[in-house]
Amino acid sequence: MIVFSRSAAFAAGLLLIGSGCGPTKQPAAKAATPAAAPMAAAPTAPPPPPVKKGVGITTANFDTSVDPCTDFFQYANGSWIKNNPIPGAEVRWGAFNELADRNNAILRNLLETAAKTPGAAGTNQQKVGDYFAAGMDTMSIEKAGLQPLQAELARIKSIKTLGDLQKVLAHHQVIGTGALFNLGVGQDDKISTQYAVFAGQSGLGLPDKDMYLKDDKRSEMVRGEYRKYLTQIFKLSGESDADAGKHANAVFALEKRLASASKGRVELRDPYANYNKMSVAALSKQAPNFNWALQLQEIKLGTAKEIIVGQPKFLAEASTLLKTVGIADWQAYLKAKLLSSFAGTLPMAYTQASFDFFSKTLNGAKAMQPRWKRILRATDGALGEAFGQLYVEKAFTPAAKKRAQELVQNLQLAFSKRIDQLDWMTPATKTEAQKKLRSFTVKIGYPDKWKDYSALKVERSSYAANVLRAREWGTLDNSSKFGKPVDRLEWGMTPPTVNAYYNPGMNEIVFPAGILQPPFYDPNADDAVNYGGIGAVIGHEITHGFDDQGRLYDAQGNLKSWWTPQDSTQFAKRTGIIDRQYSAYSPLDSVFVNGKLTMGENIADIGGLNIAYGAFKMAPQFKNNQSYDGLTP
Repeated sequence: MIVFSRSAAFAAGLLLIGSGCGPTKQPAAKAATPAAAPMAAAPTAPPPPPVKKGVGITTANFDTSVDPCTDFFQYANGSWIKNNPIPGAEVRWGAFNELADRNNAILRNLLETAAKTPGAAGTNQQKVGDYFAAGMDTMSIEKAGLQPLQAELARIKSIKTLGDLQKVLAHHQVIGTGALFNLGVGQDDKISTQYAVFAGQSGLGLPDKDMYLKDDKRSEMVRGEYRKYLTQIFKLSGESDADAGKHANAVFALEKRLASASKGRVELRDPYANYNKMSVAALSKQAPNFNWALQLQEIKLGTAKEIIVGQPKFLAEASTLLKTVGIADWQAYLKAKLLSSFAGTLPMAYTQASFDFFSKTLNGAKAMQPRWKRILRATDGALGEAFGQLYVEKAFTPAAKKRAQELVQNLQLAFSKRIDQLDWMTPATKTEAQKKLRSFTVKIGYPDKWKDYSALKVERSSYAANVLRAREWGTLDNSSKFGKPVDRLEWGMTPPTVNAYYNPGMNEIVFPAGILQPPFYDPNADDAVNYGGIGAVIGHEITHGFDDQGRLYDAQGNLKSWWTPQDSTQFAKRTGIIDRQYSAYSPLDSVFVNGKLTMGENIADIGGLNIAYGAFKMAPQFKNNQSYDGLTP
């Protein structure tokens, strides 16, 4: 997956400029229909901005006052950065965001058209249009208040015993609030042809365990603001000031104990340490206060005999808490998880409270994104492949897919050559690496088999009810995989997503139509633009197959060693250098990059650019030394 945001000029410029620098100089490091309800007042979507075809390098983005051999990043991006301040509703800005904005203009037009002319009941057009229309109907949302969640709130309020609590916790797995722990179906890491049941840690309201436990000023501030947020949502639900404050403190105390038992983000990157397969009976001994039969039955997995437990210590502590924490505190916790999870479906006061803490306090956003963007994103999350079918018809041609396939093949060839050239890897490991590379499944644009949403009911009458049904459908759709062969046609991202990913269990690289757009990719663009843009992305995902996590999976996607001990040692030496280099970077005063946490992305970024450049060197434009805008390879 790509997680960096940089101007496309950096990557594209590298291919035309970087080779002109001396070898000892390094550039600076630096996602029957009822009558239409009135939608919230919003300007009609403007047409998507035109995109110049056959584009070359955008030299206007350069800062030519800088020597590229001294600070290549500033040279390639300086003017772009100066002319593109981060918008108030964003917490970062780069080429990914620019492309997402252009895609959003197309997607908004599709959604507004579907909302106005939804078509026959049960069609993708109807479901997508009604989901969006319901989300935009702020008058109905404000009028309904908490009514759409009354049944869920009553369920929580009715808890009297541990048995009652078990039932509600199991139900929260179905409606996706993230309460206490995760339970679901996924590919078995060690038997990649089979699905397995997984259980693991969850339940925190803050994004990182350290925010509960560290004593630095930032963490203390976040904890204080989080308690204020919890107090606010309890008060919005009708609680007195005293009860709201008491319940907020109870929720925080419970989550802090969960945080203490949770693994950190670096620990979660070790697939071996997070693979603990055991019988349901054995898990019942380790975490005895859970009714595992009930938990599994609630999500239609009652036939499961084994569970792969990610974090046994966490589930043991969660089991203890089930007995030692009072029912009233559990009710407060579940209510907080429900209200937080559904804040975006409720009246504006809840949405604003959620924004003020999670977006403003935690991430620095200055303004909330317009409602249409938020509901667009929610529609993509709930009906991504129904929505995606409409998108690819509009924005992704067969010719674009064909050219992208060619680029991937060229990048794979360049990667293969690079494996052969490694002077530290033994022939035995090289053979296995080449076997894995040849076994890659490449998915481009959109799925060959679309998801079937026929069982999902979508209506305009209630946005929150649509979200509830969509989550329930998603949970049961996931559970329905258990006992079947692994579906290797399934996608993990929706077609409009501006991102890409490598899946080690499938040994696949996937590039949605959303990222196969300018400025990253244009079938009519110069080779340098495509290799420097989408080429670097393709190389990034290929490299993930061989990074510190990907290398642990074989050609069939099994968590299984295929490296000689000698080569594993050599790999560790080289990744240690990357760890130390990145861990020394301090983007803010006293804040350093965690090189171990970012290792996979660092390796993929470095490898992606190098592989893209290697592939570009085999392209006609490079071989012919063609000049574009005064730049040569």
